[in-house]
Amino acid sequence: MAASASLATLPGLGAAAAQTGAEAVPFDAGSLAEMARALSKKPYKAAATDLPDPFNNLPYEQYVGIRRRTDAIIWGSDNIGFALEPLHRGYLFGTPMTIYLVENGMAQRLAYDPSKYDFGRITPPGTLADIGFSGFRVLQPRDGEGLAELAIFQGASFFRSLARGQNLGTMARALALRTADPRGEEFPMIRAMWIERPVLASGTLVMHALIDSESMVGAYRFTLRPGEANIIDTECTLFARVLVDHIGLGAMTATYLYGPIDRRRSDDLRPGVYEANGLQMLTGKGEWLWRPVANRENLQISGFVDNNPRGFGFLQRDRDFDRFQDDDQHWERRPSLWVEPIGDWGEGIVQLVEIPSDSEVNDNIIAYWRPKVPMPAGSEASFAYRQFWCWSPPERSPLASVSGSRGGRGSQGKKRRFAIDFSHEMFGDAQRNFDIKPALTALPGTISSLRTFLSRERKTFRVFFEIDPGSEAYCEMRLVLESAGKPLSETWLYRWTV
Repeated sequence: MAASASLATLPGLGAAAAQTGAEAVPFDAGSLAEMARALSKKPYKAAATDLPDPFNNLPYEQYVGIRRRTDAIIWGSDNIGFALEPLHRGYLFGTPMTIYLVENGMAQRLAYDPSKYDFGRITPPGTLADIGFSGFRVLQPRDGEGLAELAIFQGASFFRSLARGQNLGTMARALALRTADPRGEEFPMIRAMWIERPVLASGTLVMHALIDSESMVGAYRFTLRPGEANIIDTECTLFARVLVDHIGLGAMTATYLYGPIDRRRSDDLRPGVYEANGLQMLTGKGEWLWRPVANRENLQISGFVDNNPRGFGFLQRDRDFDRFQDDDQHWERRPSLWVEPIGDWGEGIVQLVEIPSDSEVNDNIIAYWRPKVPMPAGSEASFAYRQFWCWSPPERSPLASVSGSRGGRGSQGKKRRFAIDFSHEMFGDAQRNFDIKPALTALPGTISSLRTFLSRERKTFRVFFEIDPGSEAYCEMRLVLESAGKPLSETWLYRWTV
């Protein structure tokens, strides 16, 4: 009964939400799963995105001027560790998200009230119906700092978080479907979220979401734990409306315009523009991989085959302001996002998509786990994973890590030069003798001018080389430092393309 009552209040799924008033209904995670299962058996119906003037055609500058009044922030003065700021609809965010507040097992829909917003330079209509919300911010009261932003859920199934002292950057997707697929991408939408009133002693915020798309419905539970790293635990059950053979779990997107390994678009006074400089992976067999990302001339898709992956994520390893020289954007303060699967995910690939871009506002690199086994129509599957929004992941390789990847023109023709720096405390030990061999392969192509440089002062080991791809338009490279047949470093992977 609770599931049916709640289902009827969602836009496009039954009676209009505005007609339900403030009636509270029972809610729990089980009822949400029932709701999602029932919805998956119905034909997909897109939510209405129409908005009245002037909200239907707002430029960005006017949209960001609409803010929730300070005295209307939900739980703002309740001393429970969290507060909520419901976000207005407009600009790119026209799709409504129904928001429920849950307390003592009862869910009550949050009604839109224009008197709770400051509209900036916009003059709202004299009478305005309940147009709902586009999402919400999660805030945390901090002594001497007011309300600090912890996370934001807005647009399709996108959300972001950040650690203390960081700027918003890499963005997560609760669900990705057919990303960069020739058949066209599908963007699931968060139809509704149920947010549990937190208890101060728990230090957590629990949020439930109903996600809907043409192919799939999902019941999600997010548990946010602030700290040195902001942790979001995600549990989901997916319900397939049709056969789904391209699912993205733990999906994330970030911006990479240019950097030391790819400077073809760098007619800019800044030395680098990127909020993540590589994809880190920890395979099911325990191998640490590092794949620098790049802004490509053409769409590039890479797949890293694995079985029960132990972690992956976009990392920002460059934390020095001088790498960017950007006083506005501060790319060095963008969060790294590390995903750790909970339980066995089976066979599949970590898929990396690199999209050509000429703008730093575009999220042009995407990564996610793609299960090998499709989901038949009518089937269900459950997954869980933990996200760390952090300065660096909690689990680190004991081996030397890649601290720099530079690429440039070679000595002649199509040759390309690369310099890869590995960093570790062991390289600074003057008492230690090294017998280090760079195990380097390049296919297709040939390798020449291979040299190494050990710096005790910088605690780095540099590998310099050239590749000649010959008549080929690409070259896959793999490099790992070895000693006595054992790895001393994580494995560096890179694809050069014309």
